[in-house]
Amino acid sequence: MAADSSFDIVSKVNMQEVDNAVNQTIKEIEQRYDFKGSNTEVTLEGEEIKLLTSDDFKLRSVVDILQTKLIKRSVSIKNLDYGKIEDASGSAKRQLIKVKQGIEMEQAKQIVKDIKASGLKVQAQIMNDQVRVSGKNKDDLQAVIQLVKAKDYHVELQFVNYR
Repeated sequence: MAADSSFDIVSKVNMQEVDNAVNQTIKEIEQRYDFKGSNTEVTLEGEEIKLLTSDDFKLRSVVDILQTKLIKRSVSIKNLDYGKIEDASGSAKRQLIKVKQGIEMEQAKQIVKDIKASGLKVQAQIMNDQVRVSGKNKDDLQAVIQLVKAKDYHVELQFVNYR
């Protein structure tokens, strides 16, 4: 009797790479002429990136620079949750960007539902912020990976612990 094979579907972001991208963004802002004297701040606190700048245009530019730096460091911008743009002191603008870690329950339920609807002989179960898929046939597991990659769940998914 063959043992079950399994893998986990997770959504993790390397926070060290996010920190590096934030630092690169700060350096680029300090060097750019259009940001001279604008009192622009970009800070990373835990899993939140705080942006503060003098107007909407500069805020959009900072977000664009940050996204570019994250993409260059292989961090998916799908895992960013953009807060609303708020007024700060004077005419300044502030925005919070949360870095999403793990798969939210609604997304996990949708992944499990899609796997079960595929008709493949595998079991999918939700474990905290990840989904474990197990089955006897490794080809079925490969088919599940292809199925999940083909759909958009609004977060970057990784497939780990393949045994």
